[in-house]
Amino acid sequence: MAANLTPVEEAIAHLLSGAPVVTGSERLPLTETLGRILAQDYRVPADVPPADNSAVDGYALRTEDYSPGQTLSVSDRIPAGSAPGPLKPGTAARIFTGSEVPEGADTVIMQERVDVIENGILINAEVKADQNIRRRGQDLAEGSLALAQGTKIRAQEMGLLASMGIADVTVVKKLRVAILSTGDELVDPGNPLGPGQIYNTNRFTLLGLLAEAGCEVVLCETLRDTRSVTRETLERAAAVSDLIITSGGVSVGEEDHVRAVLEESGELTLWRMAIKPGKPLAFGSINGTPVLGLPGNPAAVLVTFLVVGMPYIRTCQGRLEVHPVGQQVPAALNVTSPSVRREFLRARTELIEGKVQVTAYPNQSSGVLSSACWAGGLAVVPEHEMVAEGDLITYYPFTELLS
Repeated sequence: MAANLTPVEEAIAHLLSGAPVVTGSERLPLTETLGRILAQDYRVPADVPPADNSAVDGYALRTEDYSPGQTLSVSDRIPAGSAPGPLKPGTAARIFTGSEVPEGADTVIMQERVDVIENGILINAEVKADQNIRRRGQDLAEGSLALAQGTKIRAQEMGLLASMGIADVTVVKKLRVAILSTGDELVDPGNPLGPGQIYNTNRFTLLGLLAEAGCEVVLCETLRDTRSVTRETLERAAAVSDLIITSGGVSVGEEDHVRAVLEESGELTLWRMAIKPGKPLAFGSINGTPVLGLPGNPAAVLVTFLVVGMPYIRTCQGRLEVHPVGQQVPAALNVTSPSVRREFLRARTELIEGKVQVTAYPNQSSGVLSSACWAGGLAVVPEHEMVAEGDLITYYPFTELLS
């Protein structure tokens, strides 16, 4: 590895080894928990479903009461939501999807396989025990672990909690994050650009990324390029946040003050990572609050946040799953010049000649953010390696990187 460049795994391991887990929690209505992190285990208070129920509209009966060609009389009608009495021997009960199966019945025949005749029903199907019956507790058994602490709540977890009758959920408090953009050249959208000025792209990229990551942005400011302003703002941000994320100001230029302030007034434990884009990445702290210093170029901000920042945030949130898994997909691209840095290409999967393959955006410059809008994720080219068309390459969809 090139001198003074920290390998990606080593950098991530360094960050995660000291990541402070948020200890506070809050209780929220189930309707407000999407995207939040469970602060405790949830065990099943009672069997789900609470009783045997029918999986179809049809007729419930006892298999021992039926023989081929036999007509069965219908002794009961069981709509959903009613409590049926025991099934009368030698008869069938009209039953509907979700209705509780009456005591004594051990099978349900779907209505499409039944002929209704004057004296009852005639079944045109094989009759076997346990057909079309959802048994009590088949989804969740009383006392079992339904959802573990650290689980991120998606729509399906909301539904599962509801199935257990849980209306209020204890979740981890949101990680409080301060966003600080650096540079005298930065102008907020909506204002005219003067000579040498550009719009503050990174602020809005980070606002979106942090919202998707389930964080609360408590401070969002632009730092002017002076040492005193940088120090004062970092210290002020440290007082109100759990994590400070900066963009720019961590390279080797005379106006890159974030790294210098961390070295002078705080702690700098990581600087320069073997990643492309995003080499000038820094990590440290000021007044005890962690500081993640991202590069200034827009695409590099996105990549380094996803690759390094998200595992760190997940760890702080107490998440069960910290690292994305990725997919192995054939490459529809060539990389002929090995690099000492691990490259994360803005890429997407496409159906080419009947096969799903990974293609990369033609311009991988760290300043080309439009590449990320075209892309569906990141494809990885390991350091010191080349890639030829057809080689398997690791691909991370953005949805997985931000989940």
